[in-house]
Amino acid sequence: MKLNFILLLIFSLLVITAAEMIGFQSIPLGPISINLLPLVFAILISMVLGFGIFRKGIFKKIYSEKNVSFASKYLIFIMLPLMARYGADVAPKLQEILNIGWIFLIQEFGHLGTVLLGLPVALFLGLRREAIGATLGLGREGELAYISEKYTLDSDEGRGVLSLYIIGTIFGAVFFSIVAPMLLHLGYRVEALAMASGMGSGSMMTAASSSLAATIPEKQKTIIAYASASQLLSSFIGTFVMVFCAVPLQQFMYKLLTRGKGDKSWKQAV
Repeated sequence: MKLNFILLLIFSLLVITAAEMIGFQSIPLGPISINLLPLVFAILISMVLGFGIFRKGIFKKIYSEKNVSFASKYLIFIMLPLMARYGADVAPKLQEILNIGWIFLIQEFGHLGTVLLGLPVALFLGLRREAIGATLGLGREGELAYISEKYTLDSDEGRGVLSLYIIGTIFGAVFFSIVAPMLLHLGYRVEALAMASGMGSGSMMTAASSSLAATIPEKQKTIIAYASASQLLSSFIGTFVMVFCAVPLQQFMYKLLTRGKGDKSWKQAV
């Protein structure tokens, strides 16, 4: 086993230990309390130490290209035990979930929001074919697999989805752990926010649902069950929504929005 990989394992254990020592923190902002989980602190510590100013000496070995590639590639396997646990959490609330099952199915069309809202913004900011990878979804494993198979990760589309995947990994859990309780205080029902937590990302779902559960501990089981069921559906049905709905919609919008602007890249992209 190479030294860089051993250092990565030791570094991971130290970051986890530090995050657990910090523990759960609640930051009051007027009537709103922002709940920060150890997971968020682990991400922040890893992110800060990965900055160029710190990436020297031993940290340069820890954040080597091979280690970063390994961590990204095998993230899904690390999340599998967590997803198995969440699957078990669904069982006690299964009847309740089935009673409102149609809502879970309808919310899967929310995946189209990244195309409807994100694609015009991405094109406005100057992205072209990169926008195809960056706005197909949240840039999680499903979108990453689709784009890598169709275009390869060395293409413009691949760079777009990979960039979003990295940004989501770094900032996603932090963002949703803050936004979820904020929306709760603005009047959204906790059940709706719990369902919205299952967006196709294990880390983002965990951060959002755990923050909600910390805010309303008496509904912890319901929150975790709803979020877990939504996550499982997003991982399965969300893939079909992406392939049969998001992709054709994105192709149509890309052609429409780039036509007549001297940009012919859509012919190569689709």
